[in-house]
Amino acid sequence: MTEAAARRTPGTPCWVSLLVHGLHTTQEFYAGLFGWEFGPGPEQLGPYVRALIDGQEVAGIGQLPPDRHLPVAWTTYLATDDADVTAETIRACGGTVGVGPLDAGEAGRMAIASDPGGAVFGIWQAAAHVGTALAGAPGTPVWNELVTRETATVAKFYQAVFGYGTEAVVSADFDYQTLQLDGRPVASLHGVGHALPRDRGPHWMTHFEVADTDEAARRVVELGGHVLQPPREEAGGRMATVADPEGAAFTIVRSAGH
Repeated sequence: MTEAAARRTPGTPCWVSLLVHGLHTTQEFYAGLFGWEFGPGPEQLGPYVRALIDGQEVAGIGQLPPDRHLPVAWTTYLATDDADVTAETIRACGGTVGVGPLDAGEAGRMAIASDPGGAVFGIWQAAAHVGTALAGAPGTPVWNELVTRETATVAKFYQAVFGYGTEAVVSADFDYQTLQLDGRPVASLHGVGHALPRDRGPHWMTHFEVADTDEAARRVVELGGHVLQPPREEAGGRMATVADPEGAAFTIVRSAGH
């Protein structure tokens, strides 16, 4: 078992998944963009597949029931040792639990929640499935960031639920904090004020590693997706914000140092 596949410290982002209307066409899009192959996931979740790179699980894609009109979006899952206790803590701290906790077969126990600002995230209590099994390679999730109005209030929520330490970037025009476990950053909070997209509200954003950000952004368009923010240089690397054909937004990045 690789270090990436070892049981995660509670609060560590451990999995990302997407629920869509057209499972087959969505698989084709991500296979074309990231080279993903697909294997079956837990049947309790309805039609659901796990995306694989070199046989290692990196993400999940499921099909929305026809009568569910939920926004199509990538969901970040945070590790927990006890999904039921974490769900209670989320409620006690001003968040809501929309789905679960429920068992996903032998894989583990999960719930879908939202923070007091309305950003949706998952919690995952691992059993057979510990989460993303490959780290750093192109096509893998490499970072998760909460895009929200302001970070001060919502940081207190995540600290209370998961015990994170936080470190703020001190800047008059930049509202940014990292969430830390064991002294190392595992996710970030980015307050964007009125620049928050009206149609989305606060949301967790998954970053996927790519070998070439500009080439990947062109490929997104060729495959029927959209570029929301064109490639740009940032401290973490060269990144672009894009959306798949059903509108699920994500960030592609060639990380600094790669």
